[in-house]
Order: sequence, then structure tokens, then C-alpha cells
Amino acid sequence: MSKVLASPARYIQGSGELFRIKDHLSRLGGPFLFVMCRFAFANLKEVIIESFTQSGAVLVFEQFCGECTGNEINRLRRVYQEHGCRVVVGVGGGKTLDTAKGVAFYEGGPVISVPTIASTDAPTSAISVTYTEDHVFDGNLLLPDNPLAVIVDTDIIARAPVRFLVAGMGDALSTYFEARANAKSGHENFAGGSSTNTSLALARLCYDILIRDGQKARQSAENQVCSPELENVIEANIYLSGVGFESNGLACAHSIYNSLTVLPQCHHRYHGELVAFGSIVQLVLEKRSSAEIREALLFCTSVGLPVTLDELSETKLTREDLMNVSVMACGPDSFMESEPFPVTSGMVYDAMMTADTLGQNMKKNSIGS
Repeated sequence: MSKVLASPARYIQGSGELFRIKDHLSRLGGPFLFVMCRFAFANLKEVIIESFTQSGAVLVFEQFCGECTGNEINRLRRVYQEHGCRVVVGVGGGKTLDTAKGVAFYEGGPVISVPTIASTDAPTSAISVTYTEDHVFDGNLLLPDNPLAVIVDTDIIARAPVRFLVAGMGDALSTYFEARANAKSGHENFAGGSSTNTSLALARLCYDILIRDGQKARQSAENQVCSPELENVIEANIYLSGVGFESNGLACAHSIYNSLTVLPQCHHRYHGELVAFGSIVQLVLEKRSSAEIREALLFCTSVGLPVTLDELSETKLTREDLMNVSVMACGPDSFMESEPFPVTSGMVYDAMMTADTLGQNMKKNSIGS
């Protein structure tokens, strides 16, 4: 199997980058379809218009409906076609960017990612995660190319609600664990090959940055100050995690996430919050050392990520709920086959219960100290 590393053509991160968006996009011509989340549509549209002043570029702005569904992608495709657009620019969170990528995929044009939060690694990948109208995971749309550019304005990220940054850290936490599993099993990555030394190193760097800078990054975000630690975590959440998962693969942690989305009582939790718990489940499932599991749990509790089942759900999860999650996590559309050993639903259930117990103990000790 060939070794393949997937990455956006250009990654740009810094203060005030949205004010310079024309400089980053002018070589592409246009017209541009800007697919924008509600916040971006209300607060950032004028900044983009000002950047393009006297450029002559045609800008089309459309507000994203809130969920990455087939219907929403098709609606935006009609807007793209009506205005003769040639480039899609997604401005917002992960679902907005995945929708923009879906439009670009079907229309055969390039896509640019402009994340306004650092909650997922969606900005860099050639994958759109789609959902049903009821917000249940509906599959992955695999694109032929990564975004042409990812433009990250750290001033915007620093002013976003802190919970988004923390959720991004939860998503990024799984990157190295899942990369390691795929490297050992030899499973194919999303780029159609196997892991490279570079992709594994980037995944490990992602983890190291989170452990080192995660708590200080959260504190900086609470004060809306873009410190070096916050800059590092933004890069880890968006770029390192994105390239890391796509060029290595997903495994147990994201299988748990996908399965939990079936439970309506978990829909209030963000992607990365559920993935974080899935990461602990994966470490337990793989029988990793108590020191490694403890380090991951300490990180989660220090930044405010959920580590118990009660924290994941608005109501008490029943044994039947958890068994359904366990069965689905091992289903044909899961990533569990990336683990380097056969996994059964019973093993997943036991690992979830053990992870929950460890999380409860960690929280009790944190309160006691």
C-alpha cells in the first residue's frame, strides 16, 4: 500500500487574516459563494466586503441553515449555479465548512475554509460529515481534494465562546490515539494509503501541544487574549488534528461518537465533547497503561471535557441505550475495524462502563483535592 499524506494546499493563521481575505483569494477570480453560519453572516460579512472593495470581484453571500444535510447542500448548489459561481468559501464552524465542501464537491470547484471557531478539524479535510434532518450521523462524503486554503483569523477564534475551543481539544485528543491504532493495524487512511512518518509525527505533536498548553489556552480564551498557548492549541485543533486524522485514520473514539449521535439525549453535546469520552473508551479497550489513561483523564477534567456517561446525556442512559451504542459502534459503517484486533460489542460496552468508572473516580479526586 502506498503511503499518502493529505493536506490543504495552504494553511494561513494569524491576527486579522479576515481583513486580508482578498489578498488570499484574488488569484482565484470568482464569482465567490460565501456559505456563512449565522454569526458570520451577521458580524463578518461587512469585513469581507470591505476587504474586496474596488476589486471588482462578485461576492454572493448565503446563510447556512444549521445542519450539514443533503438537502442543504443541494439548496446551496442551486444558489451557486444561479450566480455562476466558481469558488465556494465556507465561513463558520465545522458543519458550515462541511456543507461548503459538499457544494464544491458536487459542483467541481475549489473550496476555501475560514473557521470562526476551533471546535473541530473539519477546515482542513477532504471529508464532509453529513447528518439527517434529525441530526443523526448519515455518512462521510469523500472529496477528491482538500480545501485549497484554510484561513484562520485568531482574533475571531479568541473571541468565540470558550466551549467551542474546549470541544476542539476533545476532538484533537483522539488524533494520536486513533493514528497509532491505524498504524498498527495497517488500515487504509482517508487519502487512500497508509500512514507516513510525517503524519504520525504530526498526530503526536497535536497530543503533546494539548497536554502542554491546553489549560493555559483555555484561560487565555476566557480572557479573549490570543496568547502563544492559545495560538498553539488553535493550530493543533484545526491543522494538526485535521491532517493527523485524515492521513492516519479514525478508530474507536470516533466510532463511539457516531453511535452516541443516535441518542437524542446526547444531541446537546458537541462533536469533540463526545469524541473525548470516546478517546478514554479507546484507551481502555486497547488496555493502555494506567498512567496514559490517567494523563488523558487529567487533561479532560482540567479543560472541562466530559469523562462520565452522566455528563454526556441530559437523562440517565439505560443499559439498553449503551448496548445499542456498543452494537452500532461495531457496525459496518463504523471505524472500529481500524483497531489492531477484533472488537465485539460486548468489549465496547465493558470499555464504556470502565471508562465511566475511571472518569467518576477522577472527578471525585479532583473535587477532593
